[in-house]
Amino acid sequence: MKREDATDLAGSTAVGSTIAFVLLTLILTGRDGGPLFGDEDLTSWSVGHRPDVALAVARGVTYTGTGIVPYVLVALAGLVLGRTARQRVLAVIGCLGCLAAAQAVRYGVMSLVARARPATADWATHASGWSFPSGHTTTSAVTGGLLILAVLARAAHGRKSLVLVIGCWAALVGLSRVYLGVHWFSDVLGGWLFSLCWLSLCTYLFARFAPRAWSAISAPRLRPGPTTEERRHAPHAQREVPPHSAP
Repeated sequence: MKREDATDLAGSTAVGSTIAFVLLTLILTGRDGGPLFGDEDLTSWSVGHRPDVALAVARGVTYTGTGIVPYVLVALAGLVLGRTARQRVLAVIGCLGCLAAAQAVRYGVMSLVARARPATADWATHASGWSFPSGHTTTSAVTGGLLILAVLARAAHGRKSLVLVIGCWAALVGLSRVYLGVHWFSDVLGGWLFSLCWLSLCTYLFARFAPRAWSAISAPRLRPGPTTEERRHAPHAQREVPPHSAP
């Protein structure tokens, strides 16, 4: 994708996801933070379908969406993105900063909205703070997005499989918060929209202002010229015939 096309796509996505997130936030505040359509039904279903194995898996998945794990993953994304040692250092710092800033802005939004969580009687894991937007969801979505960008920029083979695995992980972290009863589904939706907005904005700024050397991170390698052995076995008609010397 050309630099200009990437800038336009990221800018359009940032605007659209911002509008959607703001609308969702306004609807929540208009209802004084109460559950939206489908929130209570999904929570009730989750409470009624909690076998021990599923609970253990959900807790294991949800723990990967916080703490040190996301920061290790975004650092890995930075290492993959850079070509030289200097670029790798800058990319790691940039990815870590992107995640840390997203968490800080999300915390500010969460404090302003101040939405209460579902009833503690439905909780199957520990949780603290306000509910909207979901912190685990935002963290895993931003982390997954940075990893996907790194894979799309660098991986030569198996990109679709890697993107699918990363995307499923990020989605499952968010859904696990609903299954464990500590978030409404609209909290998770808000986390996804916020993450999409944040990643699109960061991508737009990167594509708009980064040096040209960074804009070609996915450029294909040039094919080297034919070797001596390849020229030796080439068809006679395709061989280069040296010009005859003048008498």
